[in-house]
Amino acid sequence: MLYMIYSTDVENSLEKRMNARPAHLERLTELKEQNRLFAAGPLPAVDDENPGEAGFTGSLVIAEFPSLEEAQAWAKADPYIEAGVYASSVVKPYKKVLP
Repeated sequence: MLYMIYSTDVENSLEKRMNARPAHLERLTELKEQNRLFAAGPLPAVDDENPGEAGFTGSLVIAEFPSLEEAQAWAKADPYIEAGVYASSVVKPYKKVLP
């Protein structure tokens, strides 16, 4: 089943985010290589794909996991958590309907 992981950044997270980004992307790449990644990306703090110094307010990942518990465990192990980027994360089942 698909699960969405919605994470909210702490304020002024950009430097922490950039430092932990390679490890964060490595985990997402593993999901992609396993054909389990539906979508992933950051949420710009301003209405621009490249927010510059404004940074990001969080991230969204939609991926396939065997269970809610495994999706939650994967989210808790995100390098952004250890780096202090995320203030919180919500993990919920996701059902793709369209397109």
